[in-house]
Amino acid sequence: MVRESSIMKVHYYTGLAAIVLVAIHVMFRLTAPGGYYASLEYENVIANYSNVSYVVVLELILVTVAIHGFNGLRVILIELKQGEAWERAVKWLCIAGAIAVMVYGTRTIILASMML
Repeated sequence: MVRESSIMKVHYYTGLAAIVLVAIHVMFRLTAPGGYYASLEYENVIANYSNVSYVVVLELILVTVAIHGFNGLRVILIELKQGEAWERAVKWLCIAGAIAVMVYGTRTIILASMML
């Protein structure tokens, strides 16, 4: 079993990583040809998926935010109620939720990449 302090370190690291990755994502938008607002047009959004580095950043944001968010939800739910069975159920539900979000998000990124 993983100690709670180790799980919280993962939570802190994913929080910091999310800040860095979102900053990189915003920089992609700000430095796009035509400026920020042009980068939000449908054709330009779809064209972004031909940029491998942009797609990697999107996937990393997805994974990082999913892990961070569901771990935060797990912490809140465990604070609300204690008990071994409850903690086990919350842990597995949060893992399943994070995996579901990552699978669906990755599917969306792949489908958008195929629209080129």
